[in-house]
Amino acid sequence: MGENHTAGPIEPESPAASGANPAVEQPVLGGGQRKAHHGVIGFAQDIAHRLRTPIPGAQPRVRFEMPPLREANEDDGNDAEDGGTDLGEPGPRVSKGNPIYVGLMGTVGVGIALALYYIAAHTTQLLLWILAALFIALGLDPVVRWLESHRVPRALGISVTIVALLAVLGAFFGTLIPAMVDQITQLVNNVPTWIQDFLGSDFYRSIDEQFGIKNRITEELQKLGQDSTTVTNLFGGVLGVGSTIANSLFGVLVVVVLSLYFLSAMPAMKVWAYRLAPRSRRRRVEALSEEITRSVGNYVIGQVCVAVINAGFAFIVMTILNVPFAALLAFVVGFLAFIPLVGGVVAGVIISLVALTGGWQTGLIMAIAYFGYLQFEAYFVSPRIMQRAVAVPGPVAVISVIAGGSLLGVLGALIAIPTAASVMLLIREVFITRQDRR
Repeated sequence: MGENHTAGPIEPESPAASGANPAVEQPVLGGGQRKAHHGVIGFAQDIAHRLRTPIPGAQPRVRFEMPPLREANEDDGNDAEDGGTDLGEPGPRVSKGNPIYVGLMGTVGVGIALALYYIAAHTTQLLLWILAALFIALGLDPVVRWLESHRVPRALGISVTIVALLAVLGAFFGTLIPAMVDQITQLVNNVPTWIQDFLGSDFYRSIDEQFGIKNRITEELQKLGQDSTTVTNLFGGVLGVGSTIANSLFGVLVVVVLSLYFLSAMPAMKVWAYRLAPRSRRRRVEALSEEITRSVGNYVIGQVCVAVINAGFAFIVMTILNVPFAALLAFVVGFLAFIPLVGGVVAGVIISLVALTGGWQTGLIMAIAYFGYLQFEAYFVSPRIMQRAVAVPGPVAVISVIAGGSLLGVLGALIAIPTAASVMLLIREVFITRQDRR
């Protein structure tokens, strides 16, 4: 009936002929064909390839950025074409003479003023730390920009500047702390001897016979020992000293960290600050702000140079005269040299008094040499170093230093002259220019 068929191998049909879909290989994460590898090397290469492949669905971190600048002609053209914004045309503005508007805005203004006063009153210490950090950052910014001009990356320049500043501070405290420990040890060891010598003197015996000082001191000590509040007050005083030291160390840490952040973000901070000004006055605000920051930076750098020269001269003279603790006193002189007007005088008095321990001749020579140098510095050194910094009249400098010291202490005295120079620049370029046009 039928034909006989012999069994044989069945050949696969081509996809085009059969119409079936071809076999699909398993996709590799990240796309693309990859040759299979075997062994440890192949396994390692496969893991490395998977690690390099981006995670599906991952997106870059969202950053808050400034909107792009828009020119005046672009804005006018868009407003003319669209007739308003994409969200519709704005309605009529409320009249500023409306009693409800006036009362509401007045109440809001008073509330904002009270809120700002409350915040400032309760964050005074933080504001002082921020001000000190900003002052330090403005002073170090010229150094960083100078390094940038010599093809040093800004991050590396900031690191070098901060390391150099910390090295100077470390050298200061490394010299100060051992000297203080040595002096305190000598004082503690000598106090019993001084007391015994005083108690055995004829002066103390005559006073004790007339007023009975020994009995009175003994009675007062017994009363203090029996009073329970004495121990409490003493313990509280010790805790107060400890908390003060801890707060001071924390403040130094905060100022250093904020200075580092301000220094690294200085260009971005300037851009943000300039964008807050109206576009029509933005170029003027930028020019004035750059002049103020340049003046403050040059003042700080110039004052550092003056302080280094001052401390170096004092150290050389004290070394020649064999004044004790010459290195420590040189650091003190350099620190006091940052305080305008009175810092050098106070430093001269201190080192002259210490030099008196070697004899009145040594003290007199030290005083003549140092105060003579202050006159040389005032007429030859400072004018040449500060010629690119700020120029403040003498009376204004004296008044600003006294006012700054009364308000903010040492920090106020340090920033008084740059602040006065900035205010005078604004008065000259803004107020006087406006008055001359009327």
